[in-house]
Amino acid sequence: MAVPAPVLVPSMVFPLLLLVPAVPPPPTPPAADFRELLSSARGIAPALCALAADGVRSGGWGGGWEAPAMPLASPKRLRLRRAHLISAEDARGLLAALAATDACERQLAATLLGQADKSLAPEVARRLTSSSATERAAALVALGTMEGASEAAAVQRVLADAEADVRANAAWALGRMEARASAPALEGLLRDRETTVRAAAVVALGRLESRDSVSALQRALRSDGSAEVRRVAAWALGQIHDRAAAEALAAALAADSEAEVREMAAWALAESGARESGEALAARLRGDASADVRETAAWALGELDSRKSVPALSDALADREPRVRATAAWALGQAGAGHAPPALIKAIRDPDDEVRLRAAWALSQIGDAQATPALKDAVRTETHERVRQAEIRALLEAGDPPDDVLRGLLDSKDPKTRELAVRALAGHRAPWPWPWPQPRPRPFP
Repeated sequence: MAVPAPVLVPSMVFPLLLLVPAVPPPPTPPAADFRELLSSARGIAPALCALAADGVRSGGWGGGWEAPAMPLASPKRLRLRRAHLISAEDARGLLAALAATDACERQLAATLLGQADKSLAPEVARRLTSSSATERAAALVALGTMEGASEAAAVQRVLADAEADVRANAAWALGRMEARASAPALEGLLRDRETTVRAAAVVALGRLESRDSVSALQRALRSDGSAEVRRVAAWALGQIHDRAAAEALAAALAADSEAEVREMAAWALAESGARESGEALAARLRGDASADVRETAAWALGELDSRKSVPALSDALADREPRVRATAAWALGQAGAGHAPPALIKAIRDPDDEVRLRAAWALSQIGDAQATPALKDAVRTETHERVRQAEIRALLEAGDPPDDVLRGLLDSKDPKTRELAVRALAGHRAPWPWPWPQPRPRPFP
């Protein structure tokens, strides 16, 4: 078998999970690193192996904080942090390890190859004809991780593999490669008998962002028997940003039996910019049994930036869950209300710090002078400095705050609060006292 010329590997390190000394020894040759890494992986518990592989993939920063003598003796640190050449011997060893009997060794080999230059992709793709299903599956991990699009045709051929793990990994890899020509073949997998395969195909279609696949994804959202497939179908429709999917997403939000599907449908409606879905989101905000769904519905209404959502968001400020109340307060600041709803003014007395912080930020956005008396009282009694700073900002945006209130803040122990008070007394607007509140990170499938 021909072995490719040496190729560059990005910066990476294998974390040994609290087993690494604070002072690293001198670097060892790269080839020895890979051999030691693979041999030390054999027999490791699956959970620890997965963490190790994640460390290789992410670059493995850290490890310098450990004491020189840890309770567990540690082997020498593997010097994989700096970029270096994969020698012919390295490449041969990693490719051979795709067929290892030990699952951890295969996973680490696939992960390391995935960090390598894409010129190795043809050699990895040759493993797709192996008689071993585990080798074929590991090769697909490597190809997908390195995004080896040159081998998309070879990967698409194994969508018909007899083994479900191989079919699922092939679908995943095509999504990673952004192989848009494979969308019709991936749609065919939505009828696969295995849930993992259908879910992988749905996620791949979402990554391809193919509008031609919207109808197939809607069918999966409506009728697949697996909640996981329906959940990722909602995610994929959100990725595609096609408002034609709003009706199917709203139906899933209203009627799906699984909270995780309803939650993702709410997120996808916001991503699709479907303002007409406001009533469906408001209904879930008011009545869904799941706090996750209610919170995401509040976030979605804030993202859709519609004044029609103000009544439902105001009602949500009485929700039993603090995180729902906090997100509803943030969303009211997004909704462009002309006046501060009474429930929002009342929320600056909420027992939860985060709710008060978001409520004060929302009142800053609205800038309603009617909130001034309540804000003045809140500033005098607030004990949480970040909240107090937000309330000062809200006072400034609502009008001219009383000097006696601001002068009282000059005795604060917090320098930022004193700075804001001085700037306000001088007639200057201060910068935002905290980062823009983002209540809901972008979900992954």
